[in-house]
Amino acid sequence: MGIFDGIERGLERAVNGAFARTFRSGVQPVEISAAIKRQLDIGAVIVDRDRVITPNRFIVKVSQGDYQKLQSLGETLERELRQVAVKYASKQGYTTLGQIDVQITPDERLRTGVLEIEPESVEGHISWGAALNIDGTNHELKQGTNVIGRGSDVDVRISDNGASRKHLEIDWNGSEAIARDLGSTNGSKVNGQRFAEAKLTPETVITVGQTHMKFVLLPQRQQQFHRKAGSNTNQTVQLPVSDADTFWRDL
Repeated sequence: MGIFDGIERGLERAVNGAFARTFRSGVQPVEISAAIKRQLDIGAVIVDRDRVITPNRFIVKVSQGDYQKLQSLGETLERELRQVAVKYASKQGYTTLGQIDVQITPDERLRTGVLEIEPESVEGHISWGAALNIDGTNHELKQGTNVIGRGSDVDVRISDNGASRKHLEIDWNGSEAIARDLGSTNGSKVNGQRFAEAKLTPETVITVGQTHMKFVLLPQRQQQFHRKAGSNTNQTVQLPVSDADTFWRDL
């Protein structure tokens, strides 16, 4: 299966559908995932027979042009790349100091088709925030109660005639989210099923009228970073310029 070995088919479909029509040259998402895997292998250090530690945070630097193209998937791409890294580390038996994170940033020094991976070891856990993704825009949720509806005095306002002024609420405590319908006229759905109260997991879709809202978690990235002493933390990769349709067809 080549560079897609170990990656869920869902990622392949998402990346293929979103990017095969966009790129004619430059950095491809599958090439980023392959570079992250290489950095997991390169950075792995044997502590003892049953413990191999590897970096857990990867800063992916690309040209401004490549960055703008990659943003067509927004937070979804970074989230999928994190899942790829987690699964690969688990498959290889690697241990990390904290949760794995991937962040894509633009770098004006780089030209189109070049990416640079900066691996870091981050102690502790990533702080996560919650949001509702509506039509590609993330509406962050505060800790506590968040009211969603058509009224002007709500936390997340939706323009939908099928929504009540105060339609539902989401309680977010920093680690768990509970959604409750507030006795709305038309009701609410979670993943297509009506509900009165439901626990939300990442990628859960809430439907109000004709509006679909995806519950997502966003990394806050406020940790202190500790690079491994004596290691080469940057890897610059020159990617070939190729026709995107040919690239995807050969996978």
